[in-house]
Amino acid sequence: MSLSSISAEQLQRDGYLHIPVSPDLDLEAEILKLKQEKNAVILSHYYQESEIQDLADYVGDSLGLSQQAAKTKADIIVFAGVHFMAETAKILSPDKKVLLPDLKAGCSLADSCPPDLFAKFKAKYPDHVVVSYINCTAEIKTLTDICCTSTNAIHVINSIPPDKKIIFAPDINLGKYLIKQTGRDMVLWNGTCMVHEIFSHEKIVRLKERHPKAKFIAHPECEPHILEMADYIGSTSGLLKYTMTNPAREFIVATEAGILHQMELKSPEKTFIPAPPNNQCACNECPHMKRNTLEKLYTCMKYELPEIILPQWVIEQGRASIDRMLEISRRAGLVG
Repeated sequence: MSLSSISAEQLQRDGYLHIPVSPDLDLEAEILKLKQEKNAVILSHYYQESEIQDLADYVGDSLGLSQQAAKTKADIIVFAGVHFMAETAKILSPDKKVLLPDLKAGCSLADSCPPDLFAKFKAKYPDHVVVSYINCTAEIKTLTDICCTSTNAIHVINSIPPDKKIIFAPDINLGKYLIKQTGRDMVLWNGTCMVHEIFSHEKIVRLKERHPKAKFIAHPECEPHILEMADYIGSTSGLLKYTMTNPAREFIVATEAGILHQMELKSPEKTFIPAPPNNQCACNECPHMKRNTLEKLYTCMKYELPEIILPQWVIEQGRASIDRMLEISRRAGLVG
């Protein structure tokens, strides 16, 4: 049986190539060797395991990583993140091969907005401008007028004329936050991120009592009652920058716990405490992000599978909504 037939079956069943890797193999060294041989660039989202972050050429938020990769002369983009992020990389670099270590590294937020259902939802509001958070599938981007990130979302909403009505998708919590910040009355799609919707208000209050000097910082995907307690609300990159520039020595962080690795690297003299969820776990981790491992990263690069393939019409129409966002960001003096 050929590798192609094995790979097709395994990718459909498991989401990755389940090929045994010798325990004696120096995975870090082999991955770096493959990167050079294949002229590849490795991207790691902040929420990946620390060992993957340490190997990556770039570590950051999803859109920023895709923009960085597009500027390189790499032939292959290896995206250690989740599926919609790799799709965005393909949209911005259609001539590059884009690999994702595990195709089943999905996203509860992106999955909460199926394109067929959203198309019917959109049809109910034909006079509305559709703004979609970058954390959505490529096909949702084709149904979108303007994309946004958690960094530029306020600027994107404010750029839309007051007489224009707005649909915001897919994150209802980010949508509620934007309504509060901009004063715009928007129709919200009811989608959420599983990581950001289960932080425990009660446990965070107790944690703040034990650490009275700590700053509580949160991602805007968190529920409103969590954001009301926050000293600072921002994107993942924004949270990282805040911890680097704020003089506080302790921070309680309400987002996926993977970001704490970069915070500790950038500010080793400070203490970072993951905000607790309303279950028995001490911190809140994304099971989809954590599907990527060093073994899967190695196998993915060695066999150049799984690969992200998008129809040309999806690339073109999805790119249009991203380009509109980037133009708004440029006019506002933002990076992305």
